[in-house]
Amino acid sequence: MEGPTPVSALIHAATMVTAGVFLLLRLSLLFHLSPSIQVFMIFIGVLTMIFAGSVALFQNDIKRVIAYSTCSQLGYMVTSCGFSFYGAAFFHLLSHAFFKALLFLGAGAIIHFFNDEQDMRKMGGLYFIILLLLFVCLLLLCLY
Repeated sequence: MEGPTPVSALIHAATMVTAGVFLLLRLSLLFHLSPSIQVFMIFIGVLTMIFAGSVALFQNDIKRVIAYSTCSQLGYMVTSCGFSFYGAAFFHLLSHAFFKALLFLGAGAIIHFFNDEQDMRKMGGLYFIILLLLFVCLLLLCLY
């Protein structure tokens, strides 16, 4: 699903991830009753991790790389649900929502800096700009 960067942050960080994995967490009592379902969840989770991570390696669009990494993280969460590590899956769900939203907003800032260019092959020379941004942020932090 394509959209502006703040919309992508909302979709990938909050809505898409939360709905499926939170449903698995809520139905954890049913999954304890069937070990075959847990094995199936482990298989699907590992398959999702490997496939989405492999696809993300060959993408050139910065937002698509982040989106496929979201799918890979979903695989980690489903795998941990399959191993009955529901607390770890819930912690990963919450932390993922925050860091993925910030990652999308940071990617939006980089896309805006490059005049709406999303192709990572055309992005370069960010080292000095990031150092300047770091210096400005530290200066503002010291003034606070």
